Amino acid sequence: MFFSSGPLMILAFALVAGAGALCWLAWYRSGYRTSTGILELLRFVLICLVVVTLNQPEWVQTRIPDRRSTLAVLWDQSNSMKTRDVIDEANISDKPKSRAETIEPLMSETVWNPSDSDLNVVFEPFSSLLDPAEEATDLNAGLSHVLDNHSDLRGVVVVSDGDWNVGKAPVEAATRFRMKGIPVFTVGVGSKVPLPDLELVSIDAPTFGVARKPLRIPFTVRSTLGQDRDVTITLKVNGKPTITEVVHVPAMGQAQQNMVWTPQTTGDYTLTLNIPQDAQEIIVENNEISAPISVRQEQLKVLVIEAYPRWEYRYLRNALERDPGVDVTCLLFHPELPKLGGGRGYIKRFPAVNELNRYDVVFLGDVGVAPKQLTVEHAQQLRQLVSAQAAGLVFIPGRTGLQNSLIPSPLADLYPVVLDTATPDGVGSSAPGHFALTQLGQRSLLTRLGGAEKDNLDVWRTLPGFHWYAGIKRAKAGTEILAVHDQATTTSGRVPLIVTKTYGTGKVLFMGTDAAWRWREGVEDKYHYRFWGQVARWMAYRRQMAKGEAMRLFYSPDRPRVNDVVTLNANVTDNLGEPLTEGSVIVQAISPSGKTQTIRLQPSEKETWGLFAGSFTPQEPGNYQLVANSAETGASIQTDLSVQGLNRERQGRLARFDVLDEIAKITKGKLVPVSEVHSLLDSLATLPEPEPIVHRLRIWSHPLWAGLLILLLGLFWIGRKMAGAV
Repeated sequence: MFFSSGPLMILAFALVAGAGALCWLAWYRSGYRTSTGILELLRFVLICLVVVTLNQPEWVQTRIPDRRSTLAVLWDQSNSMKTRDVIDEANISDKPKSRAETIEPLMSETVWNPSDSDLNVVFEPFSSLLDPAEEATDLNAGLSHVLDNHSDLRGVVVVSDGDWNVGKAPVEAATRFRMKGIPVFTVGVGSKVPLPDLELVSIDAPTFGVARKPLRIPFTVRSTLGQDRDVTITLKVNGKPTITEVVHVPAMGQAQQNMVWTPQTTGDYTLTLNIPQDAQEIIVENNEISAPISVRQEQLKVLVIEAYPRWEYRYLRNALERDPGVDVTCLLFHPELPKLGGGRGYIKRFPAVNELNRYDVVFLGDVGVAPKQLTVEHAQQLRQLVSAQAAGLVFIPGRTGLQNSLIPSPLADLYPVVLDTATPDGVGSSAPGHFALTQLGQRSLLTRLGGAEKDNLDVWRTLPGFHWYAGIKRAKAGTEILAVHDQATTTSGRVPLIVTKTYGTGKVLFMGTDAAWRWREGVEDKYHYRFWGQVARWMAYRRQMAKGEAMRLFYSPDRPRVNDVVTLNANVTDNLGEPLTEGSVIVQAISPSGKTQTIRLQPSEKETWGLFAGSFTPQEPGNYQLVANSAETGASIQTDLSVQGLNRERQGRLARFDVLDEIAKITKGKLVPVSEVHSLLDSLATLPEPEPIVHRLRIWSHPLWAGLLILLLGLFWIGRKMAGAV
């Protein structure tokens, strides 16, 4: 056949006819000489071949494919397919099936390939490229794998719940299918509406506890039931039921609560929360959750610094001294007397650097940067203690107004509130003021004086009031306000009274009144001791993660998940107890599978004061063993890091039909629920047959054709010379 147009063909015929006439005329004029006739015939053949070439002759062969085209059925084998939320509409009283069980009947070639069809049906499972693969769903990778490995695809069927959670967006692969004209039909399985369920969402136990000290274990329960429920929560310690509480969970809502467990002995424990199956509940796999915890002995070192022995100082000192887990040291300046306060537990001067870094928490009372009190150098050392040594600093201002002298000092950045210079001595009133917890304060374990959240609010409402509070304009940005004045306001809102912030590796707390000691009224030490004990342990938490004689190792977050960036910090002291400022710390992170990763901790950029920092990203769930060593001092320390799995494939989540619908629309396919698969067979039957395979041989551009023309032109030229033509 010719790849040409009509006008060109007409012109070609005209040229051939004209050339034929001219060739015959030349032969006629030569008297019909044989040699001239041969040359003219050769000329005419050459003209014809050139005309044919200009019309692009091709040799076309068409044949039917000898291989059957392929229909690929992709089925989801990720863990989310274990969710039991598929109810048989014909027998709604039957136990729900899992998504995986529901799609099992579809894994047969006879379902997708009618008897008169020539389709080659292949089944391919998919989940993700992770290890183990079932822990996630990567729809894009599954679709791309099929497209890259089958060159004769007629269509693709995806059977899934659409719960895509890793990898690139599925629309990327869907776009490739659209460009190739291959439709993707999706079959959705699972429930699109929440089924009746009670789920233990989380347990936020700390990584370690203290023997014979109450340990608060926050947890969250979520409900998709249509009615409120009083749910019985059981805490098991190493599998043994220990505590039982009843929690009210609202309909279609959640409840955040905590349990209090007092471990009696040291050791490693597994805490498990469990809720019984509700009569209406369908999914029971999420009714239990666990977390490991280490219980150890504790001895916090606390330094209390005051100028005068006010009532707040006396009762605070007594509360800390009576706590068996706290070692209290006091520095009482008495600036108007020739001697400092003395007695058991008192020191006569501000601690030297090698002494100060041993303290976990410092309480800074009604004291300032002034003669016979703190110096600028002392303030700088306290700042370093918090910033680099993960210590806690508590500000408890008093009526002398000495706290204002801290603002121009190195402690200015640590102060979590902006003081009101118009009332340097604070604000007094004959009518008592009271604390009002903020939303953060209601959730914080730091201000948890009662059991349940409602009981805790009642406790704070009934605490004895205060008649003085510090002059405060507002809290600084980046702080957390736990409690405010119930009545007094400023231009920025209620006066903040309990404010916390993080500074460097440590924590800061501001208490805006000097009357917490009044909380003892009628209840003795119940709330006063509990509050300050919680403050001391909360502020010293990071320093207690792993503590040795010459090295301390702490990390953040304390309960990381797989692929979280874990920040490692180490404090190292030399043989004299001074913070090490040069060198490095090597940490070996040994994963649960035995793989070892080496992390080199480097000194911080400035004001390091013995702080070495680095990071790593855990890739496996389970307990990592961290072993830290310092070549400069020979110090070493070892601790465990519990890494939680990502739980991407949490059972009970809703099926995502919207994802499957988007894939189908992009590729001009169709989405159907698993109960209507039969309607999809008609669409598959109308898929276009594979086009015949066409092979084209372009004669006009073939080398042999060009060689023939050159050969004939050469013969024509030689013939003319032999005939004597010029």
